[in-house]
Amino acid sequence: MYKTVAETAKDISMPEYQVMRYVLEGRIRSVHDGEQFLISSDQFDRYFEQLQQIKEEIEIWKNTPIPEDIDIKDED
Repeated sequence: MYKTVAETAKDISMPEYQVMRYVLEGRIRSVHDGEQFLISSDQFDRYFEQLQQIKEEIEIWKNTPIPEDIDIKDED
C-alpha cells in the first residue's frame, strides 16, 4: 500500500517537510507519479523501526558510564 507524504507524516507524527526531506535525500524510497511522491508503507515502517533502534542504542551509549583509566599514574 502506498501513502502520500502528508498521510505518512500524519501517521508517524512528523512534520511533512521532514518526511519530504527524507524522500528527497533518498533516505525513504518513494515513487513519483507526476504529481506527488508515494511512499510504500512497508518500506517506511522498516526505515522508522531502524531509526528508533538507532536512537535507543545512542541513548544506551550516552548513559553508559566511562570506565576509569587503569593507567592514570604520571611517570614524569
